[in-house]
Amino acid sequence: MLLLGIDIGTSSIKVSVVDGASGLLVTSAQYPDTENTISSPQADWAEQDPEMWWDCTVNAIQRCNSSGKYNPKDIQAIGIAYQMHGLVMVDRDQRVLRPSIIWCDSRAVEIGNKAFEAIGQEKCLSKLLNSPGNFTASKLAWVKANEPKIYGSVYKIMLPGDFIAMKLTNAITTSNSALSEGIFWDFQQNDVSEDILKHYGFPKTILPELKPLFSNHGEVTSTMADLTGLRAGTPVCYKAGDQPNNALSLNVLEPGEVAATAGTSGVVYSVSDQISYDPLSRVNTFAHVNHQYQGLNRLGTLLCINGTGILNRWMRDQVAPQWSYSQMNEAASAIKAGANGLRILPFGNGAERVLSNKTIHSTITGLNFNIHTTAHLIRAAQEGIAFSLKYGVDIMAETGTAPTVIRAGKANMFLSNVFSQALVNTIGVAVELYDTDGAKGAALGAGIGIGFFAKPKEAFENMKSIGTIEPEKALFEEYQEIYANWKLFLEKQLSYV
Repeated sequence: MLLLGIDIGTSSIKVSVVDGASGLLVTSAQYPDTENTISSPQADWAEQDPEMWWDCTVNAIQRCNSSGKYNPKDIQAIGIAYQMHGLVMVDRDQRVLRPSIIWCDSRAVEIGNKAFEAIGQEKCLSKLLNSPGNFTASKLAWVKANEPKIYGSVYKIMLPGDFIAMKLTNAITTSNSALSEGIFWDFQQNDVSEDILKHYGFPKTILPELKPLFSNHGEVTSTMADLTGLRAGTPVCYKAGDQPNNALSLNVLEPGEVAATAGTSGVVYSVSDQISYDPLSRVNTFAHVNHQYQGLNRLGTLLCINGTGILNRWMRDQVAPQWSYSQMNEAASAIKAGANGLRILPFGNGAERVLSNKTIHSTITGLNFNIHTTAHLIRAAQEGIAFSLKYGVDIMAETGTAPTVIRAGKANMFLSNVFSQALVNTIGVAVELYDTDGAKGAALGAGIGIGFFAKPKEAFENMKSIGTIEPEKALFEEYQEIYANWKLFLEKQLSYV
């Protein structure tokens, strides 16, 4: 049972082929070799071309095929994970009408804030579990108000994964999980939100056909089979946002289980069976991949920090272009915790939900030209990322979600000992590491969707931890003081906004 997973990331697209019976990776490939760009036509805007995602997807599939480790015609099902909250719009001929307004774009903040007041805060929180905020529905409202000709040509809107599935199959579908992340879903009515449609003036027909997340979302067309080498008729039977999918890939499916990831953005994601919310929408609740699967509530509370791996990449590109990421991590490890008083706020990638959608930008303080080196800057950046996640975890605790252990894939920022130690010793909980990623998770999701696994948990029976990072008493005590100083600096910056 060969399964193919596609992960539509911000920086690149990764494709993995997995043997469903053993759960083992057959091969994987990434495209491009560098990192995809984010276009910023104006300050705090962020866009990418959906056709670029598709081109990268085809190239990544072809790279996997060229490994010779499997016959592409033997792949039985396809799963897709994707960067959340992006807005893709197509006309009746399935042509993209404008670049996608992606997750870290801030242009719709005020539109969402006004909708929160107009619809009613209590109604939004009790039914949508969130403020409309800067999510997909508000981004669509921005297009309607500012680009009426484009809006008038829209046949369907989609999230990034829906678009890639459409390219493969010609079918345009979505799920309750996807609609919830776009703030189109009413949890009380268990249906599309009439309040959002009415307030923004959207026709319901603009949304894709609603299907269960684990189900057939279309089959590969003969044209796409010729292009990708896959078998015509292969079903796409799983689509999920990257963070719910990351949780799935770590077998985080039941109440109390917690996942983390630290790629371009950083996320802590906790599963609950209670429909609850943060009154200030600093952390957000969406339908998890298995919400209403067998009639059970499964909600994911998501803490997101926009400026995570993108800050680390900025450090590499602008501060240490002579070093690889591993060399950066090695240099930072030689510096003592706290980076000799150097502190960095990692909030330079648009409005931050954890800061109530404020845009405070990244700030460096305590820089001493006679003491601090490139290695100090890298360590302060990685510690600042860990501290921002601790700040958000404390907010999650206010909603009743306090992790006792966190699962994460050994990738991205978790490859850095500095970041990992700062995180566990600031939060005070262990991190279990696993050899998995979004593309592998999407492939196993496809196995659930096609019915190869009788229930989701069966997909992860062979998954074992490859290591655990435990808090250390001395480091924990040291980092509490360092974090307290960092938090005071953050709160001072917030007082200026």
